[in-house]
Amino acid sequence: MDLCLIPEVPIVTEGPASILSYLQRVVAHQGHAVVVVAEGAGEEILTAEKLKRGEAIETDAGRKLPPILPWLKERISSHFAAAGSKANVRAVDPSYMIRSVPANPADSIYCTLLAQSAVHGAMAGYTGFSVGLCNNRMVWLPITAITANSPRRLNPRGRTYERLLLSTGQPDPLSDPDVVAEWHRWEEERGLTAAKSE
Repeated sequence: MDLCLIPEVPIVTEGPASILSYLQRVVAHQGHAVVVVAEGAGEEILTAEKLKRGEAIETDAGRKLPPILPWLKERISSHFAAAGSKANVRAVDPSYMIRSVPANPADSIYCTLLAQSAVHGAMAGYTGFSVGLCNNRMVWLPITAITANSPRRLNPRGRTYERLLLSTGQPDPLSDPDVVAEWHRWEEERGLTAAKSE
């Protein structure tokens, strides 16, 4: 993986922290680049662009998540074309491929254990619970314990994101104060709070 885009960090397409110029350097060096995009990444850019054009915002499970892959593919292609470079850009959404893999015997056994544990919990009179595997034992988990920290957000100043930057070598858009100020304004408009530092 050469570039990872996540919803907690803005996508910058111009300036010193530009992902497009970074991708151009990576492709020039190794001949290819792999970009991984998390669901929700780039929402601020696509929402702003659609609102400027007066288009309706598409939703995913009630949350506004515009499709980033077609937009990103077009931006990368046009950037390389403008730079006089040849690029073959492919976008793959593996979500349906991953969900359509046939169950193997271990999956079948695990699903049987989950179903049996759910029935045992319901027959015991429990409600508002889920079942899962903890320390190699089937357990009943209160729904409130599972959803208490939802939605989970990655800390863009934490260790995990620092490891990501070190492993990919991608630019950190949060090193630019103007980008940070604009990003915080966008988060405040939507009632999102910045992740607490580790």
